[in-house]
Amino acid sequence: MTPLASGAPDGPGAPAPLARVRNLAVRHVGARTASPAGATLEIRPGEVVLLLGPSGSGKSTLALTLNGLIPHAVPAEVTGTVEIAGLDARTTPVSVLSTHVGMVFQDPDAQLVTGTVLDDVAFGPENLRLPVDEVLARSENALRRVGLWERRAENPDRLSGGGRQRLAIACALAMGSPLLVLDEPTANLDPAGIEDVYVALHDLVRHPDGTPRDHAILLVEHNLDAAVMLTDRVVVLDAEGRTIADGPVDEVLRGRAEELHAMGVWLPVSTLAALRLRRAGWVFDRLPLTPDELRAAVTAVPGPASAPRVVTAPVTAGEPVVEVRGLTLRRGRREVLHDVDLTVRAGEFVAVVGANGAGKTSLVQAIAGVVPVPRGTVRVGGADVARTDARSLSRRIGFVFQNPEHQFIAHTVFDEIAHGLRRQKLPDAEVHARATEVLRRFGLEDSAEQHPFLLSGGQKRRLSVGTALVAGAPVLVLDEPTFGQDRARAEELLRLLRELQEAGTTIIVVTHDMHLVTEYATRTVVLAEGRVRADAATADVFADEALLRAAGLRLPPLRQALRGVSHAALRGAIRLADLPGGAA
Repeated sequence: MTPLASGAPDGPGAPAPLARVRNLAVRHVGARTASPAGATLEIRPGEVVLLLGPSGSGKSTLALTLNGLIPHAVPAEVTGTVEIAGLDARTTPVSVLSTHVGMVFQDPDAQLVTGTVLDDVAFGPENLRLPVDEVLARSENALRRVGLWERRAENPDRLSGGGRQRLAIACALAMGSPLLVLDEPTANLDPAGIEDVYVALHDLVRHPDGTPRDHAILLVEHNLDAAVMLTDRVVVLDAEGRTIADGPVDEVLRGRAEELHAMGVWLPVSTLAALRLRRAGWVFDRLPLTPDELRAAVTAVPGPASAPRVVTAPVTAGEPVVEVRGLTLRRGRREVLHDVDLTVRAGEFVAVVGANGAGKTSLVQAIAGVVPVPRGTVRVGGADVARTDARSLSRRIGFVFQNPEHQFIAHTVFDEIAHGLRRQKLPDAEVHARATEVLRRFGLEDSAEQHPFLLSGGQKRRLSVGTALVAGAPVLVLDEPTFGQDRARAEELLRLLRELQEAGTTIIVVTHDMHLVTEYATRTVVLAEGRVRADAATADVFADEALLRAAGLRLPPLRQALRGVSHAALRGAIRLADLPGGAA
């Protein structure tokens, strides 16, 4: 295992890179093109590098080359160079690379392998043949960092999606690898959990006095409101997966915000708001990245004399289409829902929110018939879910799982979309036309013959939504629909959901994305400890900060920024759509 020649000379006194990527191109089996197609970056000790790019640009693929899973475990054609501590990642065994690179996958279930939380965290250090005392010390430290030490004896299957994500992070922390790679680490976490994770990550790379440690982090993240305060450098891939920007946060996120926005890359909500306000006449010498910066910017200038507020017409809902009465549900020994009552009317866009473990996913799975209803009744379109067969129920309600892989059954992307249409015994020509249109709509035409499991995380999510939409059920339930999506694709999907709503489809969404909720949901249901704590118009729910805090939630970034702002055009705004300036 001889070190590769460096792609670029190191500066005097600069620490050697922990990872060096040069002109990396990866083409998966069955794919027509490489993705990424020319990525270049370096990661040095003490750095937190944020990797951005549109969905499908190869961010997750790049991450998997760093620990050797591509090409050692996932066959692919790889060109260019990937060095880890000077070792060639293409020829160095994964077992060796794992001592240099820790990995947290998009899907936490992909790396949880044992029967208890503690055993899962200890599994990696044990395989390094470390002394028992050190294995236990590392495991305890990692679990305390992510708030799971008290649940160390539980089966990981009993954790919520967010709990399993925190466990996956603890597994990586326990390995003690100098480079930690995190792929959407907070996508399944509630706001309090996100805060805990970023505190743990800060402690990993910074001493208490703020000086850098020897560790480094590569972060693939769409929640830039959380990530921006930790990030040192930003690397941006274009749609083909070529590096087009690499520099400090100010240089990339502030200096090239308009360009990134046009590419469909996520930006902090405060930056999106500022871009919109700038179109309405506000002048910002320095684009804000955080709520505090946005508040300071809009209060420092008077703003344009005329900046009318956008007023959205209220949605008129129809007859009840989902009725839940006295629903009580257990997961293992734990009761996760307690006597829940809920009514959803035809044509509503309802968000179900709450802390990890509040019972959100259990509630919508019971509504969709994914899990049985032991106590209480659930009716969809007048039919008792407990007494309706799966095929009949699928005509009334479509369900999109939190984990897309849980619903994939076909060997190609095209067949995955076509399956539901074929079950309706439609003519082959109609099946082909409708499936092709869905693939086009979701940007998956070039992946039609690829296996669903080889898609990027964002592409898998779009495919899972497409399979639910193509059936045309009058009620559509989605669990974390924007997970893994770039901004352009997420907004495209949400606009599509809104169009369906306006045409009469009832939309129910479970999400931790408060920005999504405030922008699109007309009504919000707040769950806490398996009970409904609030059920009201979205604007009313997010005007009650005490309620949000009690439920383990936080004010959305825009609401944080504009609290107390006196300008009439901004007062009380909770959505980007409430701001003057037209579409951002």
